[in-house]
Amino acid sequence: MQYLNYIIIALLIFLIVKRFLPVKGITNISTAELKTILNDKNKQFVDVRTPGEYKGNHIRGFKNIPLQQLGQKAAKELSKEKEVVVICQSGMRSKQASKLLKKLGYSNVINVKGGMSAWY
Repeated sequence: MQYLNYIIIALLIFLIVKRFLPVKGITNISTAELKTILNDKNKQFVDVRTPGEYKGNHIRGFKNIPLQQLGQKAAKELSKEKEVVVICQSGMRSKQASKLLKKLGYSNVINVKGGMSAWY
C-alpha cells in the first residue's frame, strides 16, 4: 500500500514538472523580441484571446483565432510552411495554443511570454 502512495506522489510531481518544462519545437520570446520580427512576411501572427479581448486592444498584423476555435480553424487559416507566432493576454493560453499547434503538425511555433500584458 505504501508503494502505491509513492507511485501516486511521483506521478503527481512528474505531471507538475512536465507542465512547466519547455516543449521541443516551441520557442519562447519576449515582447521586445516580438517587436523585431513583426514585419517578417515569413511568419504568421495569431492572437488566441477572445474576440472581445482582441477588439479591445491588439497588435496590428495579428489574426484573431480564439484558443477554443484554434483546433478547427488552424488548417484553413494557417500555413504549416511558415513559422507561427502566438500571443494571448498573459502567456498561458498562447502556451496551450503553441502545444496544440505542435500536435497539429506545425513545426515552428513561437510563444510570446507575458502576452499583451507585457506589450504595454
